[in-house]
Amino acid sequence: MTELFAAQTTAMLLLSVVLGAVIGSFLNVVIHRLPIQLQRQWQQECAEANGTPHAQMEPFNLAFPASHCPTCQSAIAWYDNIPLFSFLFLKARCRHCKTPISISYWLVEIVTAVSFGFIGWQYGISLPALFYSAVAGLLICLFVIDLHHKLLPDVLNYSLLWLGLLWSLSDQSPVIPEQSIVGAVIGYLALWSVYWIFKLLTKKEGMGYGDFKLLAALTAFTGATVLPVTVLAASLCGAVIGIVYIKLNGRAQPIPFGPFLIGGGLISYFWGHQLLYAYWSWLGGAS
Repeated sequence: MTELFAAQTTAMLLLSVVLGAVIGSFLNVVIHRLPIQLQRQWQQECAEANGTPHAQMEPFNLAFPASHCPTCQSAIAWYDNIPLFSFLFLKARCRHCKTPISISYWLVEIVTAVSFGFIGWQYGISLPALFYSAVAGLLICLFVIDLHHKLLPDVLNYSLLWLGLLWSLSDQSPVIPEQSIVGAVIGYLALWSVYWIFKLLTKKEGMGYGDFKLLAALTAFTGATVLPVTVLAASLCGAVIGIVYIKLNGRAQPIPFGPFLIGGGLISYFWGHQLLYAYWSWLGGAS
């Protein structure tokens, strides 16, 4: 029985990793095309609002046009689009024009494969596995898109928020629906307040509204109790990265806050209450 269980666990792990690599390949499509699709949509809406003629563009979405090299426009054959392996076989270059392929594509596939492998190993074929896989995919997309474009698309933020609120109905959620709803509201208002205080004092915008929505979505999973852990972890990491960047480049540069919020949210979800308990215990001992 032990050998059979071990074999089934290994098979589930391998299946999850393969599925994760395939999904990671699709996430790369979302990461690359969604910002372009949104930009085209905004341009069209601005043109219509201003009453100016707008050139008709070819359809562009997640399915069309087919995968192609953005430099030479050559179609990508199926054997050059195998998750994880094609990047290595092609030596990170386009087969036709030899333009370097960003390692970001490969890293997304690896991270997704590892995430799905861990989820499959922990939960097997189950509703929690499906839920956590969807959450992992959304977080990866949000992380990379914000890193590259300083943009957190509403369609991804809201999808993550709805998942968090729905998951609070499950008996496996660490928070109940009331805590999830209150957490989402407080999470949004926390950064919204910081934004306006900073803007009133400096006349500058320190962050975007996408950050408010992302924190609301993350706090829907964790509740408001561990919100300080999320914000503090994100702020500390962001400050360290910002200081290092200034030291290396000699000048300040806007840094997307979304990746740090995601990191802080994960820390809060898995270890938030333990960290708060340890802090209060230390505070009580120090006093």
